[in-house]
Amino acid sequence: MKYSRFTIALAASVAFAASAFAQTPAKPVTALVGGNVVAIDGGAPITNATVLIEGERIVQVGPAASVTVPAGARVVPMDGKWLAPGLMNMHVHFGLKLPGKNGNELINETDAEQALRMANNARLTLAAGVTTVRLTAEDHGIDFALKRAIAAGQAVGPRIESAGELIVPTGGHGFLEVDGAPEFSKAARTQIKRGASWIKIAISGGISDTHGSISAAPMTDDELSTLIEVAHRNGVKVTAHNGSTEAALQALKFGIDCFEHGYHLNDEVLKQMKAKGVWLVPTMVVSQPGAYEFYKKIGSPDWYLDRVASTGKDHWAMMQKAVKMGINVALGTDQFPYEPNDGTTATVAEAELYVKAGMTSLQALQAATIQPARMLGLDKDVGRIRAGQYADIVAMPADPTKNISALRGIGFVMKGGTIYRDDSDPARIDR
Repeated sequence: MKYSRFTIALAASVAFAASAFAQTPAKPVTALVGGNVVAIDGGAPITNATVLIEGERIVQVGPAASVTVPAGARVVPMDGKWLAPGLMNMHVHFGLKLPGKNGNELINETDAEQALRMANNARLTLAAGVTTVRLTAEDHGIDFALKRAIAAGQAVGPRIESAGELIVPTGGHGFLEVDGAPEFSKAARTQIKRGASWIKIAISGGISDTHGSISAAPMTDDELSTLIEVAHRNGVKVTAHNGSTEAALQALKFGIDCFEHGYHLNDEVLKQMKAKGVWLVPTMVVSQPGAYEFYKKIGSPDWYLDRVASTGKDHWAMMQKAVKMGINVALGTDQFPYEPNDGTTATVAEAELYVKAGMTSLQALQAATIQPARMLGLDKDVGRIRAGQYADIVAMPADPTKNISALRGIGFVMKGGTIYRDDSDPARIDR
């Protein structure tokens, strides 16, 4: 049988492609051995466990006797440490600027300077054990650029979900000021076009404002209902900076998904939140005594500290009620996740405050892992140490489901199968 030159060339190219495919390097395999996997859903932990990771994802988790470590795998001894899912922080501003000396120094910061500062804050956040964040107001699309840079391996940081710029009525608690339903609609669509997976609005004033009231409700029904409808039509959830009962009741009427802070929310608001499954991201650390270390460092003025103190009492009472009622709570800090607070990081201090407010240690850990994953709709990918999920893992000497303060001992951080911190053997760090 004779073959044309074309047929021969085609067969050769197919053979070459098949050979090249066969030679494609396999995904690296890592085995974390000898640690204990916390029972994030309750029940018994997996002691003397092996966590087998292929590439970015976990492929098998179980007792050492039931998991075979393949030849050639990188074996990382965990030596009795407790392994938990990477922590998640749902209220983060990598470009944070607050009233005071530090904030004044950043008034003329360029976008390029801010991008570099945000990248550094992202790196420090990941090193503190926070592997996923939700950014809740950044400037000029820098958050989306940073997210892409991290995903491409050009920068180091946690997984990012972002709300883009904070949308507010003129004079509100933020900088993207719009008025009337059409402008709110366009502002929401613009953020979604840029890559926002949430929309954030400010429906009341804030602690850092020099004008306006935290208890006010400045948005009209038409403005608020239109923005929420537009976001939901695009498959995007809406969260609101809010401390106002009046504004909360208005937002609940139109289907808001989440409240940030909730400083002065009353029983009626909390009851409706419980009934409708609305989320609360409390950011307790910003109004409680542990934050004064941070405020002193950034040179906060006296008027700001006075507002923090007066707001903190209602904020704490609200949180206790929210815990007792079983409101959906996802951890968020409104401080840099790694920032010192009460002798630990802001993220860990926030979880400890949840326990003081009435949660069990397990519930507080869930508020930092599986609950945010559920809120984000990412619970198939993050929040647990189980097959199929990203290998986002932190390790510490004790079980945080028994005592949440065990998180103060985090000394190992892995994100997507890459080791970013290992205090026991820094030579194992990949990046």
